Amino acid sequence: MAVKRFGIVGSGIMGSGIAEVAAKAGIEVILRSRSQTSADAMVAGLEKSLARQVDKGRLDAAERDTLLGRVRAVTDLGELADCDLVLESVVEDLAVKKHLFGELDRICAPGAILATNTSTLPVVEMAMETGRPEQVCGIHFFNPASAMPLVEVVRAITTSDETATTATAFAQACGKNPVQVRDQAGFIVNALLFPSLNNAVRLLDAGVASRDDIDAAMKGGCNFPMGPLELLDLVGLDTSLAILEALYAEFKDPNYAPAPLLKRMVSAERLGRKSRLGFYDYRK
Repeated sequence: MAVKRFGIVGSGIMGSGIAEVAAKAGIEVILRSRSQTSADAMVAGLEKSLARQVDKGRLDAAERDTLLGRVRAVTDLGELADCDLVLESVVEDLAVKKHLFGELDRICAPGAILATNTSTLPVVEMAMETGRPEQVCGIHFFNPASAMPLVEVVRAITTSDETATTATAFAQACGKNPVQVRDQAGFIVNALLFPSLNNAVRLLDAGVASRDDIDAAMKGGCNFPMGPLELLDLVGLDTSLAILEALYAEFKDPNYAPAPLLKRMVSAERLGRKSRLGFYDYRK
């Protein structure tokens, strides 16, 4: 099935980024947010991204206007009824996502695929909230979605071959490189990445090295584009904590047990870039 109309649920930065890559693929995009203010903010984020590309000569003004014309922001979930594929990108909370999937199952056309952008939560539990578990999968974009080339296509035990094929083709149409992965906490990237990030926090807390030296070491020694503490700030410390908790709950591996300092920082609402204060200070 070719995806011609695509719905996104969620008002974060991921939503506008995914909307951009889908619009560039020639797909009609409907962005749904709970309030008009956040819906407008998503469109504004998209406009800002496209404006930067025009300024850099990567896009001309006519192309920008065409892309914006393919994107519509709404507040009513019912506006997604005619979408071929709906992807949720709401808070990483399983109860919230399960409730949303029940609502989407009620609203969306019988042939529509329902997908989650979760980075670690069990897709099968969302699938079983619907009457179409074979049409549910994970389509995990990475932040920033407009720049990162990878998409993890996650097959739950219930996902049909047709659903996985359509999701993979959609990711390819968006200019991404999809990889196939079984529905297991952390999938590929986060299962490998987050023990490293977690251990960086432990090193900092133990006083083994300073924040700046930990990040400099991984950039200079491993050729990482940013250090682990910088990356945690970008991802969001609350999101990172939720990922580690999900990984630990499934595997009981001590490497996945969240570092105490990470927990304390989340309790203090030092969440990284989103709160303008994390391991680094972004208030200046």
